[in-house]
Amino acid sequence: MPGWGGDLMQAAGGELVKHYRDLAFMGFWEVFKNLKTILGNLRFCKNDILAFKPDALVLIDYPGFNLRIAKWAKKQGIRVIYYISPQLWAWHSSRAKSIKSDVDKLLVILPFEPAFYKKFDIQAEFVGHPLLDVIEPAKKQNASEKLIALLPGSRIQEVERILPVMLSVTPFFPEFRFVVAGAKSLPDSFYAPFLGGHPNVTLQKDNTYSILRLATAALVKSGTSTLETALIGTPQVVCYAGNALSYAIAKRVVSVPYISLVNLILERPLIKELIQADLHTQNLREALNEILQPENVSAIQSGYEELREKLGAGGASARAARRILEDI
Repeated sequence: MPGWGGDLMQAAGGELVKHYRDLAFMGFWEVFKNLKTILGNLRFCKNDILAFKPDALVLIDYPGFNLRIAKWAKKQGIRVIYYISPQLWAWHSSRAKSIKSDVDKLLVILPFEPAFYKKFDIQAEFVGHPLLDVIEPAKKQNASEKLIALLPGSRIQEVERILPVMLSVTPFFPEFRFVVAGAKSLPDSFYAPFLGGHPNVTLQKDNTYSILRLATAALVKSGTSTLETALIGTPQVVCYAGNALSYAIAKRVVSVPYISLVNLILERPLIKELIQADLHTQNLREALNEILQPENVSAIQSGYEELREKLGAGGASARAARRILEDI
């Protein structure tokens, strides 16, 4: 079956028409700069769907692109199923109108989403979070070594902004070894200039979960990685720094109190968030030192247990697949 996705979709038997790495543009300015490419991808996608003539179109996440495809597909008479819904609760809730008109079935992975969509008379089904199926709940500690994980993201622009700040705190913790969890899509040569002059820092790729399980703590770029880190059980500080223009626009339209999924799901600030101007060496050094204290580790672990309970039982992907097949 043809699809637009990544390596895991291909490994599961999907015929990969286009890789998601060619579609990922983060931030308002970045989207504007690459508008020609994005519009070309939309045309290509529509032609690809028409050629395959599917019984239903399953859209997964990626709202900026997928909502446009949903609107078009609905006009073509194609049934639209959306799995991992757009984060309308964070910003742009006006898009709920297009969800209601263009999506036939909505499957969500966060426990508070059905109540949000209900306000717009949209029936959303919570199927659980797929990460519960791939992440072991117990974190294995390595008593022989002190290690801190650095997760600066997977896009070039975010790594360029966030990794240097993360690395700037490493001299203040000489008793620790730091490991950068590198993105598989980025070559080692990209990371080399950042790591020069940091003798206690190494790079590992395609091994993020193992690094987190061994780590005493982690510095994590905001996104799904914050939830992954929490489910593994590693204390963390959440980091984010984006293009100044994109951030200024986002600040005016985002309507959530936290940037990390961990805090959003728990509805309280369990983990420290350092965003934009607050992400600098002194703040990050202090925040890291705090989560290394035993009493704070205990409080974080307790919060992580609460988080796992809120996310429900495993089997989200299989549950979603059953719902999709039943719908078709």
